[in-house]
Amino acid sequence: MTRPQRTRRRHVVALLCALAALPAAPALQAQTAWQPSERITYLIGVAPGGTVDLYARGVKDQLEALKLVHGQTVLPENRVGAGGALALQALAQKPGDGHWLATFHTGAIAGAVTGLIKADVRQFPPVAMLVEETSVVVVRADSPLKSAADLVAALRAQPAAQRIAVAPALGQNTHLAIAKPLKVAGVAVDKLTIAPFRSSGESVNALLGGHVDVVSATAPVVMPHVQAGKLRLLASAAPERGTGPLAEVKTWREQGVAADYVSYNGVMLAPKATPQQQAFWEAALQRVSQSPEWIALVEKSGNKAIFRGHEASQKYFEAEWKATTELVTELGLAGK
Repeated sequence: MTRPQRTRRRHVVALLCALAALPAAPALQAQTAWQPSERITYLIGVAPGGTVDLYARGVKDQLEALKLVHGQTVLPENRVGAGGALALQALAQKPGDGHWLATFHTGAIAGAVTGLIKADVRQFPPVAMLVEETSVVVVRADSPLKSAADLVAALRAQPAAQRIAVAPALGQNTHLAIAKPLKVAGVAVDKLTIAPFRSSGESVNALLGGHVDVVSATAPVVMPHVQAGKLRLLASAAPERGTGPLAEVKTWREQGVAADYVSYNGVMLAPKATPQQQAFWEAALQRVSQSPEWIALVEKSGNKAIFRGHEASQKYFEAEWKATTELVTELGLAGK
């Protein structure tokens, strides 16, 4: 080897050593600082069979299918009871452990504000929102109520006359999804006759059986009965019309009531989750949100696949907490 060659080699070695000493780029650090090293437990605060459970298991399938969890398995575990508080209590026992996830839903905010959920949901960081759920108002096909305007007129005249079914409790998202637009429309929402059922499936059965007059529920629960001609849709609480079977359903805003109420479904982490854990799960769930299989699953259920990361989810959480507190206070349900 000649002297010039030895000199060039020394320069190359020195350059490589200098580069190796540099700190990793922030994005690379976020990707490599934490990753799962054991089985992941995904807590689901509702019983199997509903859309919350459906989406959680869909997330689990995509995390594994897309190889986003570094060879680990994801175990869905339904912890049912106390309005979802049992799942949150289990998650609270795993502070700082990124191997534990739980379902995040707008209903948890409403449940905490009303006191139904005996847990402080604000200690659990929402890492991603993945589904925008549409709540709708339905009546039987033979009901004299043909539109949202008919319902508003009837309730302005006699607020207690229509029996309105919601689930799973007063002050939860299906209750607020109808109370909010009715309040904006000038109805005395504190005088409504609200009948809570354990599930929207039960409230729909009560409507079909003639035991209640109106149901507020998420779209997937009612659409099969609408398509069978047994129920009639009066309004959607979404800010704009949906797609597929919801494309023909007018929103409250289209019918002259300037209000909407959208529920969101996603994933939250254990208290004291580290920024590195949040970054890992945010990136993984963004990949899930882009999966054609995931999008097809959500759209088939009548809802909209979205993605909002940790920062946007946290801002939504704080704004929704404030808005929900104001609404349930007017309904006389705060802290019950």
